[in-house]
Amino acid sequence: MIPENLSTLSKRIETIYPDAVEWRRHLHRHPEVSFKEFETTRWIVEKLEHWGYKVHKPCETGCVAVLDGGEPARSVTAKTAALRDQAAPTDVTAPANEHARADDPAVIALRADIDALPIREEGEAKKEFLSQNEGVAHCCGHDLHTSCLLGVARLLSEEKTRVRGRVVLIFQAAEEAIPGGGRMLMETGLLQDLGVEAIYGLHTYPFLEPGHITSREGRLMASPSEFIVKVNGRGGHAASPHQTVDPIVAAAQIVTQLQIIVSRNIDPLEPAVVTVGKINAGSARNIIPEKATLEGTIRTFDITRTREIFARIRHISEHVAEAAGGSAQAELMEGYPPVINNPDTTARLMRVAGPAALPLDAPIMAGEDFAYYQREIPGTFFFLGSGSDEADSRHIWHHPCYNVDERCLKTGMAVMAGLVPGISGD
Repeated sequence: MIPENLSTLSKRIETIYPDAVEWRRHLHRHPEVSFKEFETTRWIVEKLEHWGYKVHKPCETGCVAVLDGGEPARSVTAKTAALRDQAAPTDVTAPANEHARADDPAVIALRADIDALPIREEGEAKKEFLSQNEGVAHCCGHDLHTSCLLGVARLLSEEKTRVRGRVVLIFQAAEEAIPGGGRMLMETGLLQDLGVEAIYGLHTYPFLEPGHITSREGRLMASPSEFIVKVNGRGGHAASPHQTVDPIVAAAQIVTQLQIIVSRNIDPLEPAVVTVGKINAGSARNIIPEKATLEGTIRTFDITRTREIFARIRHISEHVAEAAGGSAQAELMEGYPPVINNPDTTARLMRVAGPAALPLDAPIMAGEDFAYYQREIPGTFFFLGSGSDEADSRHIWHHPCYNVDERCLKTGMAVMAGLVPGISGD
């Protein structure tokens, strides 16, 4: 599970692996939803401080840990040099490292998200560590992401003398909820002040076996926005529909009509998705309700296209409802930007991962607030193979049975640690 070209890390990772599995299972038993990750944050901070990290808490939950290495980086910007001079002047004044590569970042950031989903989980493969927090579960792999980065944190603390430059470890809150913890962290200015020059993040990937990663340059993940449509009718007895305006019938027609937007209003070569994922109406079988509500998502790689699609959603909703004798209002909640991988950081990832790295042929339409980091910092997001029959871990993200093959921790720790200048010998 550890890439051959990162075999120098094998002994340390094999030692850390059992602990990383236990960390993952602890987190899985004790999930917390977005913006409520208080105990998760406390638990993470306790470990990081024990390993000697300087820990920042710029937001209410989540944290950022900083480690200055024992070797000088390739180079440092004036801003980074000044910051490092305050913390560890000997690191800055040391001569340039003759073994450093030209593309080594002086300050590298590695990110994991820590929040869980409001979902009731199930699954025989997880019976030993099912969620103990009713209605909340790690069914998107964030428990694995966090334990993976904790494993990297421990490895780096033990190999600090080999680290070139500064490492910033981000344990980010609230990836699952708009406006997104990534946006909130960037707005604090902490990463800018720390001089981060490159950033990487990963996500479990049930469509690939453990032992591999996959990514691509450029478009990787879509921008996910949300919409809500409120349909207003006139309620009454189900036996007398002619004396009512049925909002359920209008809502059903709206859902059907929305399906033509992508197929007839968007260039067939341009990726776009419109999905209605939630419908709410009525209180009893024999009552025609006053209102019906539709909620859904729009996925594109261009916010202008998202707004054009929403304009069609609003137009269709208003006119279908009007034709039925009612009315409708539509609201758009713009979400994260698309994840666009930087070519230089992506090339570096693929080189570090070596044969374990497989090219991803096409972008996917899921979204990620990692995009907010990429707006200001060159960065790459990648997928970590976590699917296997043995672990029943081929279910798609957000499925109640979602699980990971924990062997992927070895690959994730090796690749993330290998990205740190000086660690892999790259």
